[in-house]
Amino acid sequence: MFPRETVDTSPIREKAQKAGVPVCDFLMRKMQELAGLEGKPQTLLAVCPNSRTVIRAALRAAKRARAPVKFAATLNQVDIDRGYTGLTQGEFVELVKQEAEAIHFEGLIIIALDHGGPWVKDRHTIEGWDLKTCMDWVKRSFEAAIDAGYDLLHVDPTVDRTLPPGTTLPVETVIERTVELIEHAENHRKKRGLPPISYEVGTEEVHGGLADLGVFERFLAGLKDALKARGLEGVWPIFVVGKVGTDLHTTLFDPQVARVLSEKARSYGSFIKGHYTDYVENPEDYPKSGMGAANVGPEFTEEEYNALAELAHIEEELFARKLVVEKSEILEVLTQEVRKSGRWKKWLLPEEMGKDLLELPRERKMWLVKTGCRYIWAQPEVVAKRALLYENLKRNGYFPEDIVLTAIERALDKYFRAFNLVDLDLRLQKVL
Repeated sequence: MFPRETVDTSPIREKAQKAGVPVCDFLMRKMQELAGLEGKPQTLLAVCPNSRTVIRAALRAAKRARAPVKFAATLNQVDIDRGYTGLTQGEFVELVKQEAEAIHFEGLIIIALDHGGPWVKDRHTIEGWDLKTCMDWVKRSFEAAIDAGYDLLHVDPTVDRTLPPGTTLPVETVIERTVELIEHAENHRKKRGLPPISYEVGTEEVHGGLADLGVFERFLAGLKDALKARGLEGVWPIFVVGKVGTDLHTTLFDPQVARVLSEKARSYGSFIKGHYTDYVENPEDYPKSGMGAANVGPEFTEEEYNALAELAHIEEELFARKLVVEKSEILEVLTQEVRKSGRWKKWLLPEEMGKDLLELPRERKMWLVKTGCRYIWAQPEVVAKRALLYENLKRNGYFPEDIVLTAIERALDKYFRAFNLVDLDLRLQKVL
């Protein structure tokens, strides 16, 4: 297999580089132009790469759909300390290159950092870091991402663990910290002589959402003035994260709110980005409402878990028929590792605080295990037991990895269709 020098060699990236425009900005402008031509708007799908299997599935689904794909990696997942995937920024980009080349994927791949800001990385909160330590870490993470070839940075200094619970940061403070991080990133990029990159910003503690139109406008107007004051008037975020009805426990997208936010963002030259799109009930309303992009992540982890549960059931039947010598006990191991990680505790409801994972009602326990699996896929015990599970099934004529990939791809296909992304690579030729 020939090693790739860049993450992709798509015509879109080539034309963006010739124009001296960040590739994500270039793509979004061309998608907007195409929507005007076709009367059919699109929403870019941003995949949270919470496991190597999800990365592989996303590339396969994007190749089948003949569409671009964006990977949005959080600092919890991929970082200078290797995060919970075990990957640094450079290793992550290399892995995507390898997986793309393995299936000869020729479309556009956008590599992005998701939620780059103080205390948004769990380690910052768990270890009780102060603001300066957090900001210094985030700046080093930005440098590593830029050096690795990331196309977009989500600048998200909307959390402050030094404030009393329930207190929201003043908009002016969010703007000040946003500009500080963007300025640092731009200085590093220029020092390294690297091409321009895109930015995404957010303005509310709940991971960058926007709940109030007045705050939204104050933030964008203030950000514009602050960037200009620092000589960064040529830098402007392509995405602004908007609160559009979905969060960790809700799945109904609000088209009316999205439409209002989208129109306001467009007046500033940006697009609205939705987070918490997992299992959304009405994904087809995203492009209709003018949404520029949407993140999906925990859903893919749950589908990966569900597929492994299917394999575990097959393994159990094979064991009962004495066709397997040693069971993997994969589901028990996943529960144990999630419990041991302690990461599930951040999702506890107020009435559940202080309880052990195993003390919770079955439905809640299963939800916490499924969503918490993203933190432990790379743990040695999980990797070993998964390998045993696959081997047990392979020896009996099954194709276990295909079963898991298919489950995740089915979820991905839903979004490629609903977001009007199918055949986008071909359709974009009309405007390139």
